[in-house]
Amino acid sequence: MQLALLISFAKGKPYKKQQKHMSSVIIGTGAYIPEDILKNEHFSEYTFYETTGKPHPESVGVTIDKFRKITGISERRYAPKAINTSDMAAEAGRKALEDSKIDPETLDQIVVSHNFGDVSHGSIQSQNVPSVACRVKHLLNIQNPACIAYDVLVGCPGWVHSVIQAHAYFQAGMSKRVLLIGAETLSRVIDLSDRDSMIFADGAGAVVMEHRETSADGSGILGCCALTHSVDELDYIDMGISNKYSDSNAMFIKMKGRKVYEYALKHVPQAMKDCVEKSGLQIKDINKILIHQANEKMDEEIVKRLYALYNTAPPENIMPMSIHWLGNSSVATVPTLYHLVSKNMIPEHQLSTGDIVLFASVGAGMNINAVCYRV
Repeated sequence: MQLALLISFAKGKPYKKQQKHMSSVIIGTGAYIPEDILKNEHFSEYTFYETTGKPHPESVGVTIDKFRKITGISERRYAPKAINTSDMAAEAGRKALEDSKIDPETLDQIVVSHNFGDVSHGSIQSQNVPSVACRVKHLLNIQNPACIAYDVLVGCPGWVHSVIQAHAYFQAGMSKRVLLIGAETLSRVIDLSDRDSMIFADGAGAVVMEHRETSADGSGILGCCALTHSVDELDYIDMGISNKYSDSNAMFIKMKGRKVYEYALKHVPQAMKDCVEKSGLQIKDINKILIHQANEKMDEEIVKRLYALYNTAPPENIMPMSIHWLGNSSVATVPTLYHLVSKNMIPEHQLSTGDIVLFASVGAGMNINAVCYRV
């Protein structure tokens, strides 16, 4: 400080002490990407059925080709038979903790966002007791009882919601360090007679977030936005019976694809714009947009419409994608994508200190959320 004062005096300028403030900062990332790969060709031997119970009139080959062109998905990852949601979550969390270089016993919270809990291979029974977060704490062998573990169920936007929630805890002075994980084994709750089953995948992503003192222009969360529409939109994504076996009591994840698409294009761009404005930013300040990997065409159109709200077009390389090879792993897509970009694992997409990332997600509820974060 004395040196800065002398330099300032020598230049004939008044010395201004750099202001410090508390920020919510990501200090470590991790992911579990299953090794079992299912390419689109895997589904060529399936027969897809309509909701009426009748076989779909298109050939499977035509259906698969249309699917790839719309969603961008060429392959997806499924968890090995012996691996469950909590196992993937724990491994992603362990990697994030190692990357952060903190003592796991200093965590105040372990938060796992998911939708179906542990679902054993060969079963469609959701296991949510004990919570996935408690299972993760057990698997990580964290002894500190003051480290509370709990789950977040907000559809696909669950992980981004957990970021917003952790930020609120930090600001309230109720927490200092948290492990935030998104994990899902959607391959175990899909109706294989439904064309939408090709979208879903398994995986886990995680970050360690800390409330720490930084400079006013340092890393941290800058602003956020969250919405829930649960009137006419409530059943756009829900649970339902098999398209083929209408006499079965088993329930599978179901999606009204057109309704979801129209909803997302109508509401998500404005929510993202609101987040940018609440953060005190302009659209030109955004360096990367990390959006939930739901559907390539939908994500591209969302970003296009966001920039149209500013009467401009998206810059090149603004939106990294992982859906082509990882599919839609729900809550795991955004944290996994952030990990991949942070570690320079996606060509042509890097992050540097000071870059601003816009996280965004949309899913069952229907829920939308967005966060602006400076790296």
